[in-house]
Amino acid sequence: SLKFVGFDVRTAASGAQALQIAEEFKPHALILDVMLPDQNGFDVCRQIRSEGHNIGVLFLTAKDSVEDKIAGLTIGGDDYVTKPFSLEELVARLRALLRRTGATEVLADDEKIRFADLELDEATHEVRRAGKMVDLSPTEFLLLRYLMINADRVVSKSQILDHVWQYDFRGDMGIVETYVSYLRKKIDIFQPPLIHTVRGVGYRLRLPASK
Repeated sequence: SLKFVGFDVRTAASGAQALQIAEEFKPHALILDVMLPDQNGFDVCRQIRSEGHNIGVLFLTAKDSVEDKIAGLTIGGDDYVTKPFSLEELVARLRALLRRTGATEVLADDEKIRFADLELDEATHEVRRAGKMVDLSPTEFLLLRYLMINADRVVSKSQILDHVWQYDFRGDMGIVETYVSYLRKKIDIFQPPLIHTVRGVGYRLRLPASK
């Protein structure tokens, strides 16, 4: 999901891979789970700090005790987020971390996506409809981006869950309906409406059929 908000993302399946990426890729921030298959995230953070890397470290984990939070921040972590979490909170905390560390966000794609009079700018995280700015939350932005890159195609609720929320709200189709409703109130206050429901299937971003 972070990739769709505009971050350039590398993933690691183990602590060893995380250390390798930190050395080779030189990221501005690391998001670490405390529970990794080969070592815990605290040890990874401790090694990164011992090697002199000034990388922002955010722990994202199910370990939510006060002792774990204090341990993570004491050994060099910059922030600590516990599961379950919202995408909005994670994005906000990551951006705050990048500001504090003086890093700039590395964007994967600075091109604009356009459909009809709708424009989405991935570099600035801005959306315009008919030339007017539309204020979206991070999740609304992800949802609109997914609809736009699939314009004129029907996308199911399960596809939207997989691409926008990934595992955070797995199985909860209601969250899709809620956010589509939010998005319509911001995007489709303009004419013509662009977000259409395909009954029993999902949604489609398209221009209304000509009469």
